[in-house]
Amino acid sequence: MGEISLRRLWVLMVTAFVDMLGYALVLPLLPLYAKDFGANAFTIGLLLAGFAFAQLLTAPLWGRLSDRVGRRPVIVGGQALAAVAFALFAAASVLPRAEGGQWTWPVWILLVSRLAQGAGGGSISANHAYVADAVQPEQRAQALGWITAASSAGVMIGPAIGSLSLAWTGHDAAPGLISAGLCALNVLFAWRWLPESTTQETRDTPRARQPLLANVAAVARHPARPVHTLIWVYASGLLAFMAASSVMALYLSDRFGVGKEQIGYFYVVIGFVSVVMRALVLGWAVRLLGEVRVLRAGALAIAAGLVIAPVAASPVTFLLAILFIPLGTALLFPSTTSLISRYAPANEVGELYGVQQAFGGSSRLLAPIWAGAAYQLWPPSPAAGFGGALPYWISAGILVLTLCAALRIRPGEAPKPRESGEPEGSVVEA
Repeated sequence: MGEISLRRLWVLMVTAFVDMLGYALVLPLLPLYAKDFGANAFTIGLLLAGFAFAQLLTAPLWGRLSDRVGRRPVIVGGQALAAVAFALFAAASVLPRAEGGQWTWPVWILLVSRLAQGAGGGSISANHAYVADAVQPEQRAQALGWITAASSAGVMIGPAIGSLSLAWTGHDAAPGLISAGLCALNVLFAWRWLPESTTQETRDTPRARQPLLANVAAVARHPARPVHTLIWVYASGLLAFMAASSVMALYLSDRFGVGKEQIGYFYVVIGFVSVVMRALVLGWAVRLLGEVRVLRAGALAIAAGLVIAPVAASPVTFLLAILFIPLGTALLFPSTTSLISRYAPANEVGELYGVQQAFGGSSRLLAPIWAGAAYQLWPPSPAAGFGGALPYWISAGILVLTLCAALRIRPGEAPKPRESGEPEGSVVEA
């Protein structure tokens, strides 16, 4: 990896780390704050889903904009929007706990905050496109692994800082203000140190654009096209992963009696495995096996964890089984994202990453809903045998279908990104 590319990557890693640190700092507190404001579980679920809904709508727009004006302005703009969102979170926390049903003013402000966070989070497509610009194709999976490792580290540390800030200051606004301040620093940091990755010539290249909705619909109409297959692999893998994650705390509580004091340790261990895999193992695996085989191995590992975990007889064996999931996601998602950049037209990488994030946002939005319904249909109980396993086993089935789709992609060197308007070569086996 060249010196300039490495410098860019480190700046992007810092930006990703600080961004997710702020995000994770307030996320575990949101349900508790909303409950204090009078919101019930359904309303809290809508607040949590607001992020994915806004990201779903805005990710393609951010991606297309990054192709037109450059990656750097979009990354900076997304961080600025996140700073506003966290400031709104802090403002809501200091409003009086007024009566008035589920949707009091503080709850409405929390909803606006979540929508703004999701809109800012939609700019992740520009981050991925930046890596595609700055890093050679054979090193993109490893580079994306480093970026997501930095994000995972932020997710690990953020909740602890949020709880400590409440304990030290005694003010409910402290986590939101800290997160807003971190994002503001990120804006200044990226503006000063993150160079633009695209050239004026690339941004000015004429291109035949379809409406954004037409690009999204094309993925559904032509799933066998290589880049569309990869988007489906990403979205279905994320659907299974998010479904299992959304019921894990409930499962551990109902099946093994794991309480609030212990549940955090499970997430710390899972996050640690994810960071190690993405930072240290992914690059070696891609060099040894290639991105396509690594992608397949990741899908298989996630499916194995989903099948075995509900059979575990103790919290320790459950944790050992569930570790297959962060191991697999560290292989599956960066490899898929890297391959998309290699099959996409050179001046539409950001837009296709936006479409990818739109499908990923749909998965994030739908997964907690159907997984919660499946869990409620067959909850753990002494008489239920493998009660609570249904979301895990349905998710494993989704991963098997994902693996079947991944098997249609031929291993080997992917073609260089095409220019806009060139026909897409097939890498799908007959």
